[in-house]
Amino acid sequence: MIIMRGLLAAFIVMFFFSCKKDFDDVSNSSDSNTKDSLKGQTALYGDDNIEFDYLPTSTTNQIVKHDYYTLSYNEKFEQAEWVAYELKKDYIKNNDFKRPYFNEDPKVTTGSADWRNYKQSGYDKGHLCPAGDMEFDKKAYEDTFLTSNISPQVHEFNDGVWNRLEQKVRYWAVKYDGIYVVTGGVLTDANVTIGKEKVLVPKYFYKVLLDESDGKHKMIAFLVPNEKSERPLYDFVVSVDSIEKLTGIDFFPHLDDKIEDALEKNTDYKFWIF
Repeated sequence: MIIMRGLLAAFIVMFFFSCKKDFDDVSNSSDSNTKDSLKGQTALYGDDNIEFDYLPTSTTNQIVKHDYYTLSYNEKFEQAEWVAYELKKDYIKNNDFKRPYFNEDPKVTTGSADWRNYKQSGYDKGHLCPAGDMEFDKKAYEDTFLTSNISPQVHEFNDGVWNRLEQKVRYWAVKYDGIYVVTGGVLTDANVTIGKEKVLVPKYFYKVLLDESDGKHKMIAFLVPNEKSERPLYDFVVSVDSIEKLTGIDFFPHLDDKIEDALEKNTDYKFWIF
């Protein structure tokens, strides 16, 4: 009887581990299939709000995802070649958050530039994703003060025409119930650098905006010299194609080709209220 009980116990243990192995194999296979189905795709937003359609291509293959914006970091020039995010209508708030210090981005594997490169350089630490776009959440606001999200900007540019454009983008986010934003400096045809890490000073900055409403799209792009300007914003409207040629970036590769081609050639801003 004792022997029979022992054999029965051994059989139960063997059956349990056999079932567990089969379950683990199925589970691992499922995980693998899920990972394979998402291979090559990068989330634009946080885990609770994933969007795979509107990320630009990266010329550096160093894409960094934060909760509410994604960037492609260029180690050679010590800044992002683009920052992309959705600016929802509900994000436009005016909270009185304490302004944090700038810090290096721990997610940049090559290390983002030290903020001290900007010290006494004569250039502002210019946000690419503006802090003012992320005031709906304290963590989102603080993430804009990572050095992967800044670029050297002339003060009169940063505080002037660029600020006017950022405010207009927020106006459109409310007007059109949310828009997609891609922004950065043009990292070609520039040779001025600052700091020990030789952070490049772009001659131009761009913003590319996409609105999708009721299945229809409209797009507008701006290319603005990194200098003081009193010119109206519509003077800086250019085709997305022209910025792609300057940067080597394909801004909306997952759009339907016919829609993408038509929108990216267009410089007509009549559908955008200035």
